Amino acid sequence: MLTPFYDPEKTYEENFEQGPFGVFANGEISQINTDKTSDQPRYDFLGFKVNSPFGIPAGPLLNSNFCRGAFGQGFDICVYKTVRSGIFPCHPFPNVLPIKIEGDLTLEKMKQGVVTDRNNKGIPELITNSFGVPSRDPKVWQEDVKEAVSHEKQGQVVVLSFMGTVRENQTEEEFVADYALAAKQSVATGAKVLEVNLSCPNIGNEGLVCFNLNTTKKVCEAIRKEIGQTPLIAKISYFSDETALRNLIKEVSPLVQAISSVNTLPAKVLDENGNQALPGEHRLISGLCGHAIKWAGIDMVKKLKKLREELGYSYTIIGVGGVTTADDFFEYRNAGADIVMSATGAMWNPFLAKEIKERLR
Repeated sequence: MLTPFYDPEKTYEENFEQGPFGVFANGEISQINTDKTSDQPRYDFLGFKVNSPFGIPAGPLLNSNFCRGAFGQGFDICVYKTVRSGIFPCHPFPNVLPIKIEGDLTLEKMKQGVVTDRNNKGIPELITNSFGVPSRDPKVWQEDVKEAVSHEKQGQVVVLSFMGTVRENQTEEEFVADYALAAKQSVATGAKVLEVNLSCPNIGNEGLVCFNLNTTKKVCEAIRKEIGQTPLIAKISYFSDETALRNLIKEVSPLVQAISSVNTLPAKVLDENGNQALPGEHRLISGLCGHAIKWAGIDMVKKLKKLREELGYSYTIIGVGGVTTADDFFEYRNAGADIVMSATGAMWNPFLAKEIKERLR
């Protein structure tokens, strides 16, 4: 088995300081070209030409060293892990645990909860993703994002993901203002494309931001004022209610250039004794990702494509979730995704981009 570029056996800080690992760390450059007749990038990504419509979403690329490793292996769209307007700590270790599961992580299984599989030493079908979106001081991450951008080669793009922070006794206006501040700090890095994480908690424990239509609209309007014409991606969660998704798309489509989905699927994470598996407060429910959530990503791509056609919009669709093989990539493309990304799959198979490019024509 290949060495994952993010080591689940190490803490987040150890990964940040020592990583990436495996192939991403050795400086090897993949020279696979997507076009057999031309060396020019030929796929459009929000106005930029890229070598392939494939990359890594916000999550495992912790800093510029990880982005450099990803670019070297042919992941042409690299999303720098979500940042905040101020320092924010990581959840306690462990942050990534394999989960026992047969088949898909269905909505029913999410309600029932899932059990960890600490004995799994292979490539898991499903893992926890419980970090809490840690962030360093803006002065630190701003300089590191600039470094990441410097590692772009022809046909490659760094996307910077950012979010607002929920604080005690915070008003909606303060919450929106924090998103706007993070956007202002992000656009100052020179990143060509930004991504707003709307899959994070809303104020007052009202669920995710993307499920609150009024807050989402205010957040996107405030961000647009700060970033001018810089392309903006809205990262959203899974919507089982198509009417709610339709209403969201109507509000955000005039303000963003792309919609990315899914982030993770939430579920109770238990140990073999039925107790909370992850230590610390507010960690009983964790975001889960891996091949077992592919159905949700594909479903969202189909819904977004349908709404784009029905409503006459032109947003780019970015499909995320459960992409572990080249076949998964093409399944997403056939479902309507303009761009496809892989986090968990790429972590355990750093040659995934190479395998996909060998089949692109």
